[in-house]
Amino acid sequence: MDQDLNVLWRAIMNHGLQAVIVLIVGAIVIKILLSIFRKALERSKLDQVMYDMIVNIARIVLWVLLIMILLGTLNISTGPLVAVLGAVGAALALALRDSLSNVAGGLILLVTKPFSAGDEIQIGDLVGVVDSIDLLTTRMHSYDNKVIIIPNGKITNSIVINATRNDMRRVDTVLSVSYDADIELTKKTILEVIRKNPTMVMDPEPFIQLTEHGENGLIYKVGVWCRTEDRFDAQRELHEQVKNAFDKAGIDIPYPHMDVTVLK
Repeated sequence: MDQDLNVLWRAIMNHGLQAVIVLIVGAIVIKILLSIFRKALERSKLDQVMYDMIVNIARIVLWVLLIMILLGTLNISTGPLVAVLGAVGAALALALRDSLSNVAGGLILLVTKPFSAGDEIQIGDLVGVVDSIDLLTTRMHSYDNKVIIIPNGKITNSIVINATRNDMRRVDTVLSVSYDADIELTKKTILEVIRKNPTMVMDPEPFIQLTEHGENGLIYKVGVWCRTEDRFDAQRELHEQVKNAFDKAGIDIPYPHMDVTVLK
């Protein structure tokens, strides 16, 4: 050990100035290269998370190369260092195999982009809005503001539903009317509500279908298109305005009731 320290000390004494110059010049070169790299990435369409990850990896690689050059400048063999780094890397790979699976999943998500920050997604029973994607986890929040953190490895092995990727969404609902209500009048009344509502569109064409003879009334399935950001308003307004329109048209909405006969 003392002999190795002596060798290192003599190397620093003999080539210290040269090593300092290499270090300063190398640090400046790394800074310039990273600046050029950033400008090139800014012109690309990469996700911000992917952008940051590539810059960080490039910084680490460049500094490792600079350290190897410094060791060469000091006439210190880099063979043992490479062997140690290899052994440490293998040990870390075994110890962190689950984390590496998540890293691989993070890379897949960042490259394939099934969703981005701000998208509403569903993974299994979990529904929320994506806040960020990093190499290990995806962080999102539910509509009641709970924080949800999911390992990326789990996401890449699950079915992901992206609710906000497309600009248009169809809102589906079910309406029930009395058996006494005229079918054509019911359809016309619902269609007028859709046509007059600014959050709903007529292209693609909405559909209104009688789908079931229920226990208490006729069941209609209604599907109406709207902008994705308007889907909650559209569903709420559809129910409210249809109820008002049915009242004006004399169309009854059935409800369960029971006739009770009292025998004396």
